[in-house]
Amino acid sequence: MASRIKILPENLTNKIAAGEVVERPASVAKELVENALDAGATEITVEFEAGGRRLIRVCDNGCGMSREDALLALERHATSKIVSDDDLLAISTLGFRGEAMPSIASVSRFSIATREAGSIEGTEIYAEGGRIREVKACGMAQGTVIEVRNLFFNTPARLKFMKSSETEAGHLTEHLTRLALSRPDVRFSCTNEGRVVFRALNGSLAERAASLLGRSLSADLWPVEAADRELTLAGLAGRPECSRSSASYLYTYVNGRFVRDRVLQHAVLQAYRRFLERGRYPVAVLFLSLPPGEVDVNVHPTKHEVRFRQQSRVHDLIVSALEGMLGATPWIRTPTTPPSPPGPAPAAEQRVAEVREALSHYRPGDGPTRMRELPLPAAPRIREPGAGSGPRDLPFHGERKEAGAGEPAGEPGQESRGGFFSTLTVLGQYLGAYLVCQDGEDLLLIDQHAAHERVAFERLRGEYACGSVESQGLLFPDVLALSHSEAATLQEHAGEVARLGFELEEFGGAAVALKSVPRILAHGDYLKALRDIIEELAALGRTRTFTDIQEGILIRIACHSVVRGAGTLTGTEVSALLSALDSVSFASNCPHGRPVFKRIGRGEVEKMFKRA
Repeated sequence: MASRIKILPENLTNKIAAGEVVERPASVAKELVENALDAGATEITVEFEAGGRRLIRVCDNGCGMSREDALLALERHATSKIVSDDDLLAISTLGFRGEAMPSIASVSRFSIATREAGSIEGTEIYAEGGRIREVKACGMAQGTVIEVRNLFFNTPARLKFMKSSETEAGHLTEHLTRLALSRPDVRFSCTNEGRVVFRALNGSLAERAASLLGRSLSADLWPVEAADRELTLAGLAGRPECSRSSASYLYTYVNGRFVRDRVLQHAVLQAYRRFLERGRYPVAVLFLSLPPGEVDVNVHPTKHEVRFRQQSRVHDLIVSALEGMLGATPWIRTPTTPPSPPGPAPAAEQRVAEVREALSHYRPGDGPTRMRELPLPAAPRIREPGAGSGPRDLPFHGERKEAGAGEPAGEPGQESRGGFFSTLTVLGQYLGAYLVCQDGEDLLLIDQHAAHERVAFERLRGEYACGSVESQGLLFPDVLALSHSEAATLQEHAGEVARLGFELEEFGGAAVALKSVPRILAHGDYLKALRDIIEELAALGRTRTFTDIQEGILIRIACHSVVRGAGTLTGTEVSALLSALDSVSFASNCPHGRPVFKRIGRGEVEKMFKRA
């Protein structure tokens, strides 16, 4: 009886492999450029037509190949990059499977011309549909030139799934951008239909990012560096304001290889979680380096997926490095104020001081405009909108450094006060919700609610990390009537709720008496905040723990504690708020990701009035 199981012919197996490796023209360009990089090329040129379906040409000045090696390169699983099983555990090259070249040749009209150093002549091979048609000698410079024409000409079914030429060209350019970002030391050139798409000269990573991602975006990228023994992280990360609606600008590399790894992406998003709104993604170019034996890249034919031996260690390094950069907020800490003009002559200093003193005591009547000099705070206080004249303590209790013995307190805006926000010149308020400030020649609008919420959250987070949130007893306890499920949830998470600053006592049945609340929430809607927390705790399942929602709960408490809507602030209150912003990290965004301030340059203002 004849056997029903048969060995497939080589041309068919190559087409099957091509279905995994050659997904679209962009995959072809990626595989060929990776081979060029592995060959030690310092200059790579890519040309394509019709989105890569008609032509893809890759030229490099790498080491090249001999005649025998060029012929072997078109055989399946023929490679110079691994020899034994042990090599699979220490892969340091971009390619190693030996499938790309024969797979590409099996679905195209393929030609390769190559010459190695020291050889008198090069070798040119032409293959069609995986079958070698011609082999001949040729004259050429050292390196390799590969042409892929009429991709999928012998597999018309694959052509039906191809997108338009513009779409395929976009995918191809994106793959080349990823490769060009990974090697700033290599010159890249990309041409579409005879038009230069980009030309990147060799240089630093910052210069390469500026060339490929745009000069305006590169100005918002800041260096990131961290190390944990043999594990190192380096690269550039963007400020939250330049975020995107997708992860297309999140470039992560492991040992020089671009990967889409859930661990890396989760680590980046976790570091930015207090900066970005839901659905927004940061801009970053990050390079993770570790011993080849600590990562497995032989997971998928496209090599976009990897597996880490110490996954949590990699995750924690990325989070700590990015949080360190974001906490320093270098884009607002760097002074942008131009050198100040020479001060007044000594004879006029006394007169200037008298005028400034008079302005500090001036209080205009109620009118459409309230412009006054804002004094330094004697104590940080703020008023509720619509409340009486008596001020109450600021929920964030921002503190400022007191002047030393014999030192004057100084005037607002002087460098002696330290941080970025404290050195701003406050011009007034807009709509009772925004502070209008000046930084050098730039105009700054500060969202009072967002700024206050950031300060409140950072204080809460610090107290929680130290053990428990500071609480304040209520003169008359509030009684909450809960459902039986809510009461059970509170009982299950009694320890966590107490650590948040809520003191509860059974009151009979499902009711509880609220005796203490977080001090930061004492003047806010603490009952609504507690009910929201109970709902979040009730939604916890087996796959989520309290740690997963801890920061979300702290953000909720902070949001309920701050003043909302319009509220006119006194000069003391404004100074206290700005000083408090300087005392916390991540001051450029509120915990929900909204910006705390917006900068309007002098040029933008002059354009509004047709002066530029």
